[in-house]
Amino acid sequence: MSNSKTIIDIAKRTISNEADAIKNLSNLLDSNFTDAVNAIYNSKGRLIISGIGKSAIIAQKIVATLNSTGTPSIFMHAADAIHGDLGTVLKDDVVICISKSGNTPEIKVLVPLIKRGGNVLIGMTGNTESFLAQQSNHVLNTYVEKEACPNNLAPTTSTTAQLVIGDAIAVSLLELKRFTSKDFAKYHPGGALGKKLYLRVNDIVNNNQKPEVTTNTPVKQVIVEISEKMLGATAVLENNKVVGIITDGDIRRMLNTYDNIGSLTAKDIMSNNPKTVNTDVLAVDALELMQQQGISQLVAIENLKYVGLLHLHNLVNEGIL
Repeated sequence: MSNSKTIIDIAKRTISNEADAIKNLSNLLDSNFTDAVNAIYNSKGRLIISGIGKSAIIAQKIVATLNSTGTPSIFMHAADAIHGDLGTVLKDDVVICISKSGNTPEIKVLVPLIKRGGNVLIGMTGNTESFLAQQSNHVLNTYVEKEACPNNLAPTTSTTAQLVIGDAIAVSLLELKRFTSKDFAKYHPGGALGKKLYLRVNDIVNNNQKPEVTTNTPVKQVIVEISEKMLGATAVLENNKVVGIITDGDIRRMLNTYDNIGSLTAKDIMSNNPKTVNTDVLAVDALELMQQQGISQLVAIENLKYVGLLHLHNLVNEGIL
């Protein structure tokens, strides 16, 4: 079993078996799926998702996906539900129970209790003749012919099918609600993903130093300004308007061109018409502009006034790149 080809063959077989089963799920979709999505969409309450064993783990992931895409959801373990946690379910909530067989003891105890409360019950099961399927208002068929496990025992393909149907529900609801990237950002404020959705140029440059010189500033002072402000460049202003930029690269080119730099000023070595970006632009869009132009700095402006410099390293440090 240590043979690498054997291992790769096993992995390929597993992926192929699961891929075939997932592809077949689209053939199992019917009005039950539509009715289930509409029931959740039109509900005045929350979505409660329950399961036991591996199905419980899948239920938790589906809950996480739904919560992050605008559908308030709660996980309720089927075993805990029948030992006190049933109080989680409120009058207007919709409940999804996940079970491959649909006949586990906990599900058989839980389902009548949910039905007694008058809640809409959606059964997600691979057995449409099961107790769960027969008792549910809507049935989501997650039938798979066999597990990827060679003994056809360990939940593998079946749990993948449950996960995919959960994603199908989440995406359906997301589109019905016209859930946008701005909405998504509200639920993902942390990490690189959140920053790409909400972090703006202004959020970064306000924390930077603000390098600036005038067109008449001596080159020695220009070098000091670039060094002290640590952004690898400085804006060049004339009558409080940005007319140029001097970067580390401009300083190196100057040293290669001039033997005597004592009489030079900023206007002699600056690059004219620097690339600018408004402070309300998303940081990820500013990064795209830098990449398109092949530059490391952008001059940040607000109402045509100089605000500061945005450096590529700022975006790296924020995890945008």
